[in-house]
Amino acid sequence: MPVLTRLIPSPLTVDIRAGAMGNLAELLADQRISPSGKIAMAISPRSGQALRDRMAPVLPGAEWFDQADGTIDGAVRLAESIKKSGRYDAVVGLGGGKVIDSAKYAAARIGLPMVAVATNLANDGLCSPVSTLDNDAGRGSYGVPNPIAIVIDLDVIREAPDRYIRAGIGDAVSNLSAVADWELSHAVTGEAFEGLAAAMARSAGDSVLRHPGGIQDDDFLVIYAEALVLTGIAMSIAGDSRPASGACHEICHALDLLYPKRAAAHGEQCGMGAAFAMHLRGAHDEAAMIAGVLRRHGLPVLPGDIGFETDEFVKAVEYAPQTRPGRYTILEHLDLSADQLRDAYADFAEAINR
Repeated sequence: MPVLTRLIPSPLTVDIRAGAMGNLAELLADQRISPSGKIAMAISPRSGQALRDRMAPVLPGAEWFDQADGTIDGAVRLAESIKKSGRYDAVVGLGGGKVIDSAKYAAARIGLPMVAVATNLANDGLCSPVSTLDNDAGRGSYGVPNPIAIVIDLDVIREAPDRYIRAGIGDAVSNLSAVADWELSHAVTGEAFEGLAAAMARSAGDSVLRHPGGIQDDDFLVIYAEALVLTGIAMSIAGDSRPASGACHEICHALDLLYPKRAAAHGEQCGMGAAFAMHLRGAHDEAAMIAGVLRRHGLPVLPGDIGFETDEFVKAVEYAPQTRPGRYTILEHLDLSADQLRDAYADFAEAINR
């Protein structure tokens, strides 16, 4: 019998620890990503200058580009600027999710490897094969190669506002709802199901869900950061966002589209959506567990926690399937009317407030 193997797309290296950012130049050289030190550093036009001042002395061969604003237009401008400025070994995205998504897109456009240096843990995009960028129609997802290296400096993470440190917890635990939706679709529609990707995404979500620590603990921050990285690798294995995106993300995207000026952080909305989606599928114990963990970490559980009325949330859930045409989740499966969703939400709110 022949021996069959599979190559799994993953970063060359993942460095999660206090002080990791100070070792960036050595990591790039040691991993042969940039032996010359000629790298294009993508930063935010708003908060990036402080990071540039901090890192420029240890990256003397870097050129700095501040067009990474989280929009598709900005990402295209970033790619064009890097291409015109010279020859580089790699693009390094230094900042939060908008910067990293912009850098991933720009690097893919000009054919360079990309390194993600995260300054917060607001969502799982830091290692995913997707760039989520604002466009004229609202927000779009664009397929890109996943980063060749990941650097997460716990000292830098702690400098972010607590809300942005915690937000990705909701994104991580939402994996449990997303995988359940994927299994449902496989059973009902025959959609292809990738067991390894599902196992990685589920394990990542479960590790965060069951860890007793908080954002003040190094042990928890490492597990949490690892979960976000593993989720990105799971998406790479699956070839799309399916292991981490189901009804939870449909609800999040609906809130973004219907209430763009009021939407909360992505991870906050996904966690809330996951708890409600679990309740809809009858997994009441799991819904209560997710809600309890969200509350323990100071994340929203009910729409009122982030300023939405019940009717606004119901409208978003009713609209949610339109955000991902062709994706089958518990929302498409139940196909509830607005009145039925309102009743289900009332049951959910009562159940998790007992």
